[in-house]
Amino acid sequence: MKKVLSISVGSPSRDHTTVVNFLGQEIEISRQGTNGDFKKAIELYKKYDGKVDAFGVGGTEFYLLVGDRKYYFRDGKAIRKAITKSKVGDGNGIKSIMAKRALTALEAHLQTEGKTLRGMKALKTNAVDRYGMAYALVEAGCDTTFGDLMFTLGLPFPIRKLSTVRFVAAALLPIIIQLPFIWFYPLGSEQDKDPKTKWQKYFTEATLIAGDFVQIRQSMPQDLSGKIIVTNTTTAKNVEELKARGLHILVTTTPRLQGRSFGTNVMEATLLALMDKSQAEVQPQDFIEVLDKIPMLPNIEVLN
Repeated sequence: MKKVLSISVGSPSRDHTTVVNFLGQEIEISRQGTNGDFKKAIELYKKYDGKVDAFGVGGTEFYLLVGDRKYYFRDGKAIRKAITKSKVGDGNGIKSIMAKRALTALEAHLQTEGKTLRGMKALKTNAVDRYGMAYALVEAGCDTTFGDLMFTLGLPFPIRKLSTVRFVAAALLPIIIQLPFIWFYPLGSEQDKDPKTKWQKYFTEATLIAGDFVQIRQSMPQDLSGKIIVTNTTTAKNVEELKARGLHILVTTTPRLQGRSFGTNVMEATLLALMDKSQAEVQPQDFIEVLDKIPMLPNIEVLN
């Protein structure tokens, strides 16, 4: 049995272990949260390095890919340096692929309801952390507002164009990536706190809300009636919470495995574990081929 371990600097309340069978191969997938403790995370990477087939890097990532530029996090470099034997995925290898597939699947579903993404108002909470999804929303024809300055820096300035996102990224990310990750993203027990409604105007005007679920949940309104969320990791508890708030459709870019969807870092690590080649040899097309063989599909749930 192959083993995939996601070590996350997020909350332990989201920990989960499951065994799946992909392409005739049993894989144990586990997630361990360190409650915001980067030092403990690095210790765990060192402890299990070589003992698992692949690591997933949860709660953070090695770099942000915005357009054709990569911005490497200082904290991410420390994690990458700690891993010398096992393969490792932070989600960047498949995020854009999975995001585009999720929106294609959503469009097909909306067609059955007599709707379409084209012209739909969308809120992308943060474009720089999932630029591929932001690009896919624009490509699908959504009228999209990007909330990078609002949701990350607390500044009341919506962004309306991807060109502006790239400009802001070039101006601010070289500074931000050198600072502690926890300054800009809720980690550990902060992820479990009740949502505090913020940026209500932008949630209200949007039919589709996309982005990292922890970030969405942190500010989401009580009433989500008729809305669609396109996101990453959600637990069974998260799904019940969204259903109670009236959410119409929940889309996760990764499949639901025994009650929860794992992050793209876990799915990338799983794909790497299935590949009979070194990580240095892996190309983007390799991910697409294995995704198609499984097949690993996005999950669409009509909650209300």
